[in-house]
Amino acid sequence: MNIVTMGDNQNIAVIRSNDLLIKDLQSALDLAMTVSYETGIHNFVLPKTCIINDFFVLSTRLAGEVLQKYINYSFKIAVWGDYSVYNSKSLHDFIYESNHGNDFFFVGTESEAIEKLEKI
Repeated sequence: MNIVTMGDNQNIAVIRSNDLLIKDLQSALDLAMTVSYETGIHNFVLPKTCIINDFFVLSTRLAGEVLQKYINYSFKIAVWGDYSVYNSKSLHDFIYESNHGNDFFFVGTESEAIEKLEKI
């Protein structure tokens, strides 16, 4: 895993990795704490490929649990990737609602993710 700081104020940690980093709630917390410890930053960008597919199956409740923990610890995250592969209306609604909030974003590209976090 490689972490690069970006943004106008260098306050966004961009994670670049080919590894599966979020597999369950504990690994999501471990990732956030690692980013915070290594950079001092609570805003980070992550490729969708680093998140287990179960996250995007809302019935597993993993997405809700992770988001709630990140909000509790004041982390803001933007996940970038292709979401068109999912046919779930509830997932698309979840993504829509998340993108209209201030804590969690799902976008198409890394640059869009950085831009989203710079605006908050």
